[in-house]
Amino acid sequence: MASSSSSRSYKDKDAGVVLSFNGQWVSWSHTVAASLAFLSALVIGSALHYHKIVQNEWYGYPQEWFPSVSATIGDRYPERSIFMLFIAITSGPRFALVGLWYLLTAKPGRTLPKLIGWSGIIRTLTCGGWTYITSTDDHDWHDILMISYIVFTIPWTTGCIALSPPNAKAIKYRKYIAGAFFGTLVPLVYFFIQHKVHRVAGAYTIYAFFEWALIVLDVSFDAVTALDFDSLEITIRDVKGASKGVNHSSVPTAVLEKEKEQATGGVYSAGFRFGEFLDIAADVYHGFVFWSILTSLGVVIWYFPLWHMGISGYEALVMTTISPFLLAIRPLRSFIVSNQRITHLLSLAGLLAYLVKDPVYRLFTVGFGVSMGCLSWAATWYSDSVQPTRLEARILAWTIGLLMSSVAKFAWYTNNPIWPIMHAENGGWNATGLFLAILAALRFTRRGPHQGGNTTEKKSGSSVLSAIGIGGLFFGLHSLLSDTSTMILWVWDGYPIRGPVSNVHGWYTIAATTAGILIGVLRPGFATSWTAYGLGCIGAAYLTLYEQWRGYYGGLTLAAYLMAIAVPMIGNAAKKSPAATFGLGFLIYNFLVLFHVWVVAYAFVPGGPLVREHTDWIMITMMLALGIGLFDLISQQAKNNSSSKKKVGVIRPVNTHHRKYHFGVLGVLNLLFLSANFLRFPTNDYKPYHAKDRLFTAGIWTIHFSLDNDMWSSEYRMRDLIKEMEVDVIGLLESDLQRVIMGNRDTTQFLAEDLGMYVDYGPGPNKHTWGAALLSKFPIVNSTHHLLPSPVGELAPAIHATLDVYGTLVDVFVFHSGQEEDPEDRRLQSEYLSKLMGSTNRPSVLLSYLVTEPLKGNYNTYVSDESGMHDVDKTDWDRWCEYILFKGLRRTGYARVSRSTITDTELQVAKFVVPNSEEDSKFAWGVPEDVRDRRVEEHEVPEGWRFPRIFRGEGVRGHRYHVFDEPRYYNF
Repeated sequence: MASSSSSRSYKDKDAGVVLSFNGQWVSWSHTVAASLAFLSALVIGSALHYHKIVQNEWYGYPQEWFPSVSATIGDRYPERSIFMLFIAITSGPRFALVGLWYLLTAKPGRTLPKLIGWSGIIRTLTCGGWTYITSTDDHDWHDILMISYIVFTIPWTTGCIALSPPNAKAIKYRKYIAGAFFGTLVPLVYFFIQHKVHRVAGAYTIYAFFEWALIVLDVSFDAVTALDFDSLEITIRDVKGASKGVNHSSVPTAVLEKEKEQATGGVYSAGFRFGEFLDIAADVYHGFVFWSILTSLGVVIWYFPLWHMGISGYEALVMTTISPFLLAIRPLRSFIVSNQRITHLLSLAGLLAYLVKDPVYRLFTVGFGVSMGCLSWAATWYSDSVQPTRLEARILAWTIGLLMSSVAKFAWYTNNPIWPIMHAENGGWNATGLFLAILAALRFTRRGPHQGGNTTEKKSGSSVLSAIGIGGLFFGLHSLLSDTSTMILWVWDGYPIRGPVSNVHGWYTIAATTAGILIGVLRPGFATSWTAYGLGCIGAAYLTLYEQWRGYYGGLTLAAYLMAIAVPMIGNAAKKSPAATFGLGFLIYNFLVLFHVWVVAYAFVPGGPLVREHTDWIMITMMLALGIGLFDLISQQAKNNSSSKKKVGVIRPVNTHHRKYHFGVLGVLNLLFLSANFLRFPTNDYKPYHAKDRLFTAGIWTIHFSLDNDMWSSEYRMRDLIKEMEVDVIGLLESDLQRVIMGNRDTTQFLAEDLGMYVDYGPGPNKHTWGAALLSKFPIVNSTHHLLPSPVGELAPAIHATLDVYGTLVDVFVFHSGQEEDPEDRRLQSEYLSKLMGSTNRPSVLLSYLVTEPLKGNYNTYVSDESGMHDVDKTDWDRWCEYILFKGLRRTGYARVSRSTITDTELQVAKFVVPNSEEDSKFAWGVPEDVRDRRVEEHEVPEGWRFPRIFRGEGVRGHRYHVFDEPRYYNF
C-alpha cells in the first residue's frame, strides 16, 4: 500500500488494479471487531457467570450489580477466549488504521506524524499485552502494560487532533470524544477510591460504568478516522488531496488550524526538534539536581544537633545559600558569569557527597555544592535577563525541576534517590544520578552567556523589595512543595479518614503546581495581580487553620499561586543586582527556615520560647514577603508601561517555541507520578503474623528521625528488624520529618506499604511536636490525636487509637513524654494520660516513652488504679524511656532488642493474646498479680507464641536480645 503521491512507478499500475476499496472500511472493520470483542464478553459473561463477575473483594450481588471490564474479560471460559479471538481479529485493522493515518498525515520534513505513528503502534502492542496477560497470569506485567497503554493514549489522542486533515466534522468529533475520555478519568478514579479505600457498597458498580464508558470513547475516537479515510482508496489513492492539506470544507483553513492549535495548547504547532528537546530535558534535570542538593542540606545539618541534643555549631552551614552575595564583587561577578560551566559543575559536589563516609566532611561537601548551586543559578538568571525567552526557559527549568524532585520523592517514598543520605543499600541511585547530572550540566552550559563580563548595573526598581519577595517565594516552594505529602499531613487528623491520604491523593498537589506553572507562563497578568495574591492568602489561611479537605483545598490554592508567581517574580529579580536580590533573598529564606524550626525546637535554641508553636506567624511572614515582592513587580510594570512600551515586571518573550517542550516535560512528569501512584495504591488487606493464635506482637521504638549513626537513611534497616520480629502493632516516636531541616520526609509511608500495615501519622507538622506514629496490621477503627500539657518544655504528642483485633476492639496509646529537664511538664502529662487510659473499658496497650524510673515517681501515675494499666514486666529495673503497659489482655512474652547503629534507642516488644470468650475476658481483667506475672520457660509456651530465634546469642546485623539476653515468657 502507498499513497497516490508516493512514487511515479506506483501510479503506472493504476490501470491494472485488481482490488480497490475505500479506506474508511479499515475504520469500520476496526470499530466492529473491537466492539464485538467487548460486547460479546459482556453478554456471554453476564449470561453464564453473572454473580461471579459482579463479585469483588468487598461486596457481591445485590450491592454490586454491573461487572467491570477486567472482570468481564478476565479468567472465565468461554468469554475470555471469545474476547481474545475478536481482539486478535481487531489487530489487523488496527495496525492498518495506524498505517493509513501516518500515510494521510505525513509530509516532507515533518517529524510529528512519525512520532504519533510510533505511539499508535506501541499503544496497540501494549493493548495486546494487558489483554493476553491478565492480572491472574502476572499482576505486575498486566499493570505495567495497562499503564503504558494509558500513557501512550495521550500523545495518540492529542497528536491525532493536531494532525487532523481539514475536516470540520472530524475535528469536532475528536475534540468532544477526547474531552469526554479524559474527563471520565476523574470520576473513574474517585469511585475506585471509594471502593478500594473506603469500601463503599455499590461504588464499584458506578466505577464499572465509567470504565465501560472509557472503552466506548476509546473505540469511538478511532472510529472518527472513517470521516478522513473516505479520501483514500486501497491501493491507496488519495482522491480528494487530503494528504496535501487541501481544504474541501466550508470552514477556512486558518480557522481550522487555529481550532486545532487551541485544542492541543499549541504543543505541536511549531514542529519538533530533537536537539531542542534534549536542551529542555537537560535544563529540567539540572533544575532537579539543584533542588535535590538544596533539600539535602537540611537533612545532613540536622544530623548534628540531633546527636548533640542541642546546638552543635554545624547549623551555620545553612548560610551556604547566601553565596550570591559574592556577585557584588564586579570582577568576580564578571568571571562567574563568563564561566558558568565551572560553577555549575562544581555544584555537583553535592551529589558526590554520598562517597564521603565521615558525616562532618559529607556535610561540608554538601554545603559547598549548595553554595556553588545558588551562586550559579543566580548568575545564570542575571546573565540571561537581557533575553526574555532564554530567561523564561531557565526559570521554567528550575521550577519544573522542583516538581521533578517531588515526583522522584513520591516514587522513593519521600526520599530523594540522589541525596547524600542514600546509597545502594537503602535504595539510592547516586551514581546514575551523578552521571546524568554531569551530562545535563554540560548541555545546560553549552551556550555562552549573554552578558559575559559586562559589569554595568541594571536599575529597575528596588532590589531590597524584590529580595524580600524572593526569600518568601523560595521558602514557600521549599517548605510546602518539595514533597507531595507535606500539606496532606498538615491537615491529617486520624481515623476514620475524612481528608486526603498521601499515597492516594498526592497527585492533587502535582496537578496544582502544574496548573500554577501554566498560569504563570500563559497568564502572567493574572499571576501578578492582587486578585491572585488574595487567593493565595486565603489558601494559606485555610491550610493553617483547617484540617481535612477544607485545609487541603487551601493548600492546593497556595501551591498553584506559588508556582504561578515564581516565573514573573524571579524574572523581575533577575533584572536587578544579583547580589542584592538573590543574596539577600536567600538570607531571608534562611531566616524563615530557622523560624520554621524554632517553632518546634524552641526548648533548644536561644529565644525559642518567643516563637513557640507559631506556625501562623511563619505563614503570615511568608505571605507578607510575597506581597512586598509583588508590590515591587507591579510598580515596575506600571512605571515602565507609562514611560515606554517595554515591560520589565512581566516577561513576555517574543519566541515561545521552548514552551511546548517544557509543557511536554510537565505532562511526562505527571504521567510518571500517576504511574507510581497506581503502583503504590493501598490494598487494605493486611494480615497479622499469628492470626490462628489470636496473638499480636506490639512494639515501641524511638527512630531518631530515620537517620542512623552514620548519617544514612534508616528505613530499610528498620523495615527488616520490624518484619523479622513479626511486629503487628508498633508505635514510632521522633517520627515527624515534615520540615525543611529534616528533608520533608515521611518514614511511615515506606514502612506501612512495605510491611503491609495501616498507618496513623499522628499529630501533623503544624502541631509542633517531634512526632508519634502508629502502624498496625489490624484495621484502625478510630483514632484521635492529643497534645498533652507542656507549659515549659517541648510538646508531648499522643495517639489514642481503637483497632479491630480479631473482631475485638483494642485500644492502643502511643505517647512521647516531655524532657527530663521539665519535671512539672512530665507530672501533668502523666496525669492527663492516666485519665485518658482510664476512660476506656476496652483491652488496651500503651507504647510509650515515659522518662521515669520503674516503680518510682510518675511511673505510679501511669501504672495506677485510675489508668487500670499494668507494666509489661515490673521486675525490669533497667528502663528509663521506653515502656509497654497493658490491661484486659493476656501478655505472653516480652523482649528487648538492641538497636545496632539504626538509632539511639532499642526496640521493645511484647506479645498479647486477645481473649476469645467472655469467660477469658473476665479472667484477663481480674487475674491476680502473682498469677499474671509468673514467668515460664520458652518450651512451655506454644510455638506460635515464641519470639524469633535468630536474635539469640550474637543475633544478626547487630540486633540481638539484650538486657536479659533472651525473651521472657509468662504464664498468663
